[in-house]
Amino acid sequence: MVLVLLIGDLHIPFRAHDLPPKFRKLLVPGKIQQIICTGNLCDKETFEYLRTVSPDVNVVRGDYDDNSAYPPSLTITHLPLRIGALHGHQCVPHGSIESLHALARQMDVDVLVSGGTHKFEATEYMGRFFVNPGSATGAWSGAWNGEPTPSFALMDIQGPVVVTYVYQLIEGEVRVEKIEYRKPEPREQGI
Repeated sequence: MVLVLLIGDLHIPFRAHDLPPKFRKLLVPGKIQQIICTGNLCDKETFEYLRTVSPDVNVVRGDYDDNSAYPPSLTITHLPLRIGALHGHQCVPHGSIESLHALARQMDVDVLVSGGTHKFEATEYMGRFFVNPGSATGAWSGAWNGEPTPSFALMDIQGPVVVTYVYQLIEGEVRVEKIEYRKPEPREQGI
C-alpha cells in the first residue's frame, strides 16, 4: 500500500494566502508516502511545507510557476501501475477527456493526474483513470464564474487497484468521497 497526496493549483501567495486550516490538520507528516503536485505551487515556502508532509514531493510546472526546475510532466511507477502527471494547460480544449486520453497514451500511463481547471474530477475512460485534484486553496481560476471548492485527493495504491479519496471543503466542513479504479487486465484492453 502506498498513500499518494494529489494536490495543485495553490497559487500561494498570489490568489490565496494559505491552505485552509482544516486541510492542514489532515495533512499529517509521516502518513503520506508521496506527493504529486499538478503545479501552480508558486512559492518556495509551500514546497517546503509539502516536504514536511512527505519527503517525496514531485511537482510539475504549472502555467504560473516560474521555477524552471519543475518538469512539464513526469511519470512515476508503482508496479503494476504507471502514473503520469502534468499541469493541464497542455490539454486543448482545457479539461477535455479526449485530449487527456491522448496525452495519457503518449505518456504510456494507466493513471493521469492533471490540474489547471481548479475543479476536482475523477473518471475512468477507455481503461485509464484520470484525476484532477482541483485547487487545494480554492483559488480563483479565471475560467468560469463562481467560487471554486477547495479540494485535494489521496490515492491509496494497492497493486492494480487505486482507491481515491477526494477531500472537499464545502460550507466550512470537509467532505470525503471515495472512488475506485482497477487497472484492466491486458485482454480487457484489447492487447
